[in-house]
Amino acid sequence: MSATILIVDDEENARRTISSFLAPKGYEVLGVATLAEAREHLQRGDADLVLLDVQLPDGYGPTLLEENNRLPHRIPIILITAYGDIEMAVDAMKNGAHDFLQKPIQLARLEQSITRAQEVIAMRRELTHLRNTQRKASMDFVTGSSESMKRLFEQARRASQASVSVLVTGETGSGKEVLARYVHSSGPRSEKPFIAVNCAAIQSTMLESELFGYEAGAFTGAEKRKPGLLEVADGGILFLDEISSMPIDIQAKLLRVLEERAFRRVGGTNLIKVDVQILAASNRPLTRMMADGAFREDLYYRLKVVDLHIPPLRERKGDILEMAGYFVRQNNMRMGMNITDITPQAVDVLRAYPWPGNVRELRNAIERAMLFCDEQVIDISHLPIEVGQTPAER
Repeated sequence: MSATILIVDDEENARRTISSFLAPKGYEVLGVATLAEAREHLQRGDADLVLLDVQLPDGYGPTLLEENNRLPHRIPIILITAYGDIEMAVDAMKNGAHDFLQKPIQLARLEQSITRAQEVIAMRRELTHLRNTQRKASMDFVTGSSESMKRLFEQARRASQASVSVLVTGETGSGKEVLARYVHSSGPRSEKPFIAVNCAAIQSTMLESELFGYEAGAFTGAEKRKPGLLEVADGGILFLDEISSMPIDIQAKLLRVLEERAFRRVGGTNLIKVDVQILAASNRPLTRMMADGAFREDLYYRLKVVDLHIPPLRERKGDILEMAGYFVRQNNMRMGMNITDITPQAVDVLRAYPWPGNVRELRNAIERAMLFCDEQVIDISHLPIEVGQTPAER
């Protein structure tokens, strides 16, 4: 991600040295010598990041921290000084400085600090974009910026256009239903029903009648005909979550639906034609269940025309900030709050945590943090205790 960096330093040689280091790396660099010039750039929103000297001809550099905190969009500021001490560093961090570096500047250390600041910039851009752009409710998701997720969503988009069967796999909480809804919203079936069924949440004796419906008198209590979810989803998408819990006999009937696009209600004789795209999801290894005889091999390969595997969050930590920003935006609207930022320290903690509960756990952690945040910035103290612990403490 490119960024515009404003260097505020009255020493021309210092500005030139830093600019010569950053420009070849793709950054746009602006240089000024006074606080007054820096204020003008900040008011116009010219910069994404500020490298700020402490001693300037027209004032004390850190006063810009307080002014920056009052701006609608706070910009990460890295203090650079030859006169700094520990007390100044602590005060600067308390007042919102992203980092604190001493002259002579170690360019490798500067680049590291800028890279961390870019993560904050990316999150803020996501917040701004999501705040200013109204998305349809059916597009209520965030793809992530990692290459693996970009490829995954491109595969999902292509699957939506072809109306083929799709098998979605991934750990619990990784976002399998979110991906299924993306397939629905991206294709020609977006205006038709999206019906989600959790196969594990329905008793096996009732799952058949829920999916296929039943005729009056088919069993005790069946007083009148009831259409099944396959009929309700006609023209749209039926999402079968936790399909690994589906009994073998119902698996056989589902296979016939996939092959013939038709089925019979429980107790019925008439063949009912439907046009339904079937999406299925599982967090259990279906290949192992096939080996044990618990899942039909023919159904597995019929479902797996397109195989979409969602990697766990611990394997794509570059997506954490974008997702955190997205959840902040969602909760701001739902909870009537105005959280605008996450501190760099909290960002480090979010990225270091392994997230065994995946995206669902991250969403809950952000919601919890916002609930206990009385300011506009989420800090480590607002996050769940386990998120802030070191590996040895967990």
